[in-house]
Amino acid sequence: MHLMSRPDMTDSLQLQALIEDLNWRVQLFNADISEEEKRTKVFDPANVAYSILAMNLRERRQNLLATIRTLDHQLRAIDPLVRAAA
Repeated sequence: MHLMSRPDMTDSLQLQALIEDLNWRVQLFNADISEEEKRTKVFDPANVAYSILAMNLRERRQNLLATIRTLDHQLRAIDPLVRAAA
């Protein structure tokens, strides 16, 4: 079994914390999108009346999700325990 060095452990913990924080922010975006859609009563992003705010929130959420995937990939590369759990 490969033991992680202290810097690797710190990096792993920091990445895990960042991923958790970003996931929490995604949940906030989900709530904000839902609230805006309920307020405007338009739920389909393809509808021309769809809220610009909701559209921007969706785009920001997608950017966060892409960042989370990238960070998760980096985490798996440096932490064998995370890799084994996958």
